[in-house]
Amino acid sequence: MPLQSALSLDVGPEAASQVPACCSARYNLALLAFFGFFLLYALRVNLSVALVDMVEPNTSLAKNTTSNVCPEHSSTINVPRNTTGKKYSWDADTQGWILGSFFYGYIITQIPGGYLASKIGGKLLLGFGIFGTSVFTLLTPLAADLGVGYLIAVRALEGLGEGVTFPAMHSMWSSWAPPLERSKLLSISYAGAQLGTVVSLPLSGLICYYMNWVYVFYIFGALGVLWFFFWMWLVSDKPETHKSISRIEREYILSSLKDQLSTQKSVPWRPILESLPLWAIVVAHFSYNWTFYTLLTLLPTYMKEILRFDAQENGFLSALPYFGCWLCIILSGQIADHLREKQNFSTVCVRKCFTLIGMIGPAVFLVAAGFIGCNYELAVAFVTISTTLGGFCTSGYSINHLDIAPSYAGILLGITNSFATIPGMVGPVIAKNLTHNNTVGEWQTVFYIAASINLFGAIFFALFASGEVQDWAVSGYHFHRN
Repeated sequence: MPLQSALSLDVGPEAASQVPACCSARYNLALLAFFGFFLLYALRVNLSVALVDMVEPNTSLAKNTTSNVCPEHSSTINVPRNTTGKKYSWDADTQGWILGSFFYGYIITQIPGGYLASKIGGKLLLGFGIFGTSVFTLLTPLAADLGVGYLIAVRALEGLGEGVTFPAMHSMWSSWAPPLERSKLLSISYAGAQLGTVVSLPLSGLICYYMNWVYVFYIFGALGVLWFFFWMWLVSDKPETHKSISRIEREYILSSLKDQLSTQKSVPWRPILESLPLWAIVVAHFSYNWTFYTLLTLLPTYMKEILRFDAQENGFLSALPYFGCWLCIILSGQIADHLREKQNFSTVCVRKCFTLIGMIGPAVFLVAAGFIGCNYELAVAFVTISTTLGGFCTSGYSINHLDIAPSYAGILLGITNSFATIPGMVGPVIAKNLTHNNTVGEWQTVFYIAASINLFGAIFFALFASGEVQDWAVSGYHFHRN
């Protein structure tokens, strides 16, 4: 195989430094994916903010009582609020169904998304996943007008669209990310999700406050459609089919992956499901998401009912922890690949260490946050540190799928994300049931549960994770053709 030998001689891992990162095809892909996941999470969380404005005030009074342990904060800004948005008389249970319906769609397309990405490529799947979610977001005000059943259906359809996106992206990176750049490239692309949360929480609040809640859906939905056209125009499934990639970059990527991919047409389902390293990722992913989804949906409630911040402050303070997490994801990706490339740390060592930091750190600070009384600054600081440290997991268990089975990374992520969606469906419900009276003690219990699950996930991953490509993932080496 003369071409293969030439590749091995010309462009090995040692030549990585000669392949520029700036303006390269693989970093352009990471940047476009970053904006895609930014919009994806903006489309996901905007309803939880808009819903407050969509409901008539008296219908949500079946809510928890406000704790009077801490004194109320007085609002310093008093700007007239826009009140032109239409109101609906949905009770607390109905609102719960509306918010939860997204996850019922989301969980269904995880494994099919991974399988389809391995067959038709991730570009179309990711592109149309975000495009479909954007279109249904644009239809949300109309659905709300038609009735609550239509709104629940539209949200479930948005979930179906979003469900394919992470497996599709993982599948694309299995062809695009050189092993020693995985942490960097994946952390850049997935960091968009955190920044989308950071921007859309306060921005959706401001749009509702000064304009009308319908514009929350119109603005983010239109941006998603615009992104879709750029994605279809600029991105390619594989380096071999990219229009403007340089020859040296294409050869560098292909040679770095040449012994890691499989030519098997059929998916080895049984070895996959019997793989202990995969179940280590499943347990870690489930555990991390329990804390993530509990905080994502209930942090505004904790800020309002316990710490007594007003709505305007609440939006920005609720977003602060996710800004910290975004920064941590970007930095930890750089550090992880530096340790593997320059310091010769093994892949499994880096993945385990980063997962332990990203799960035990948040557990400690989350428990601490429940014990500092009415010290607002410290409470916000502890919750922010907790969520920020969670960013280390992106270079830990979160991309371990690509280490153990690059050819089936999309399918593996579909499997782990199916289990990891369950906390989004049940975690907040359990937390809500535990905090009927909104006492500090009740919230301590919520934090205890999340911390314990995090701790278990971290230990399980540290014991059973792997950093090597599994035997079942490489039976029949894949040699790229030019």
